[in-house]
Amino acid sequence: MVDSAARDIAAARSDAGADCSGETVAIPLGGTGEEGVLSASEAAERQGDGPAGTMIEPGRALALADFSAPALSAGERLIRFAYRLGVPASMLTSPMGKQSKPRLLATVSNPLPGSRVAGTALRAGHFLVHGAKTPIAQIDCGGAARLAPPLERAVHSFSWLADLEASAPREQAAPVAERILGAWLQANPKPPSRPGKGPAWTIAHAGHRELNWLVHAPLILSGIDRKLRSRALAEIAATARWLDRNVHRAEDKLAEVAGWCGITAAGLLLPDGRPRRLYGEAGLIRALGDLVGDDGGVLSRSPLAQMEAIALLVKLDACYHATRRDAPEAIRAMQALLVPPLLSLTHSDGSLGSWQGSWAIDADEVAMLVEASSVRTRPLRDIRQWGYQRVVAQKSVLQFDAAPPPMARHARNGCASTLAFELSHGGQRLIVNCGGSACAGGLVPVRLEQGLRATAAHSTLVLDDANSTAVLINGKIGSGVSEVDIDRRMLDGERGTGSQAGATRLEASHNGYSARYGLMHRRILILRDDGTELRGEDLLVPTGRKGKRGKVAFAIRFHLGPNIELGLSDDGQGVGLALPDGSYWQFRAGAGEVTVEDSIWVDGQGRPVPIQQLVIQGLVSRGGGTFAWLLKKMG
Repeated sequence: MVDSAARDIAAARSDAGADCSGETVAIPLGGTGEEGVLSASEAAERQGDGPAGTMIEPGRALALADFSAPALSAGERLIRFAYRLGVPASMLTSPMGKQSKPRLLATVSNPLPGSRVAGTALRAGHFLVHGAKTPIAQIDCGGAARLAPPLERAVHSFSWLADLEASAPREQAAPVAERILGAWLQANPKPPSRPGKGPAWTIAHAGHRELNWLVHAPLILSGIDRKLRSRALAEIAATARWLDRNVHRAEDKLAEVAGWCGITAAGLLLPDGRPRRLYGEAGLIRALGDLVGDDGGVLSRSPLAQMEAIALLVKLDACYHATRRDAPEAIRAMQALLVPPLLSLTHSDGSLGSWQGSWAIDADEVAMLVEASSVRTRPLRDIRQWGYQRVVAQKSVLQFDAAPPPMARHARNGCASTLAFELSHGGQRLIVNCGGSACAGGLVPVRLEQGLRATAAHSTLVLDDANSTAVLINGKIGSGVSEVDIDRRMLDGERGTGSQAGATRLEASHNGYSARYGLMHRRILILRDDGTELRGEDLLVPTGRKGKRGKVAFAIRFHLGPNIELGLSDDGQGVGLALPDGSYWQFRAGAGEVTVEDSIWVDGQGRPVPIQQLVIQGLVSRGGGTFAWLLKKMG
């Protein structure tokens, strides 16, 4: 299993991001947009070949050959089985069954530094989460008064320990950590019988908390208060036992992975830990197999969840390193599997695209996580199962959501974003999605959470102000898009017309509006290889044999990046875009008037930024319609 996994990943790394080539046909890519917009389908038909270009074969999938537990001796298998049945670890490791005193066997070197700014705020008496300050004295650690979701995660997962550690030497930071820990322990004197009884006792929070306590143990165990130190050690051991019993009741698969990471880390760093470690490794590998698809993307389709999964494995690997052990090969291979899909959703400046609840997470944060993972690879271009397409054309990067939203059981911040796209050029974002629903409760108001998950918050077509997939409460989603067809081709530049640049053509369709309106949305995007021109066409195609009568309202939304200045053309069908870097772009609609509306975008720190959006809207017959548009760099 181990060797085959390593071979698959080594071979796939050499293929990741590589373009496939083949026989191509030419399409005209010239034109300024002043004389009108040539639709994507018309561009292909000018060559007389119908759908232009040669389909690109998907790259080799990154996949583990097996997700079985590491190979063990007969004695180790017996120990693991007995521990799973509830036999105390002390009876399995000590001849007389004498329980060891709680202590830590090693000191872990923190692999992921936190935010110095947030740590400084803690020392000044405030939690700083996504730009929102909350006095520590006002925090109810017991959960009687519910906190905003981002603050609740920070408080009960103890992720703030990394921020505090980054802000000051240990002797200055430890007293702050002890004060907060003491208040938390007083509000949570003992674990409940089952998960969910209070926000502190979800599997996700408990798993992260156990891992953070172990990784940042010097901050909470090096003070002068021996009573608190003894109580903290006892709580670390008690939380590990609670996770042993309850990890199978996790809220979702990512929470289960967090729980298993906490169990495994405790098995490495607490006395009599061998049975727990064997138990934790087996459970973790199984949970990772259920969390991640064949191409390495987590099934929630969220870059934020992808980062969380990588961070968990990075911290766990640091625990192995502290005890001079190597992590099982399957866990290390999974870490290598997770990184390329994450890189595929980075823009030209290295920051993330805004997909499935995430925001435009800063390039430094992404780069730090990838460096800590020790995985050196390139972005995947075509992630069929995770559902995103990436096209790189010189300084331009195009990201395209070409899959249904995640299944309800996997969704944490599910968004109705099918067939939305983002486009950046150099360090500037041109077209974005609003993003940020997962950080609602910081500076982003909680009341906006569902709106940020709606189809209208993404750069795509909306019918009748309705979501293509139903957006429900608590991050869940309902019925809607169930099928997406995607075709990707390379196109040659037209010979004899002065345009030598080729292009990449993406065509996809979804059925999210079929049941309600009898129309299927098809989108064609053609990005020139020099990155200076994106042609698009949105088609509404009847799905039934008999076309429905009447008309339905439509809107095609293009949310613009921050600090872009706009100028409407006299005919109302064009808009000039002046970018902060001094470049000038022009947007043209083939038909219909282009209007400008206000919007918001959530930046890399989780803060809302006012932006504008271009909207092509009107009424379309139930018999279907076609709407072409062009975005082109001028000069």
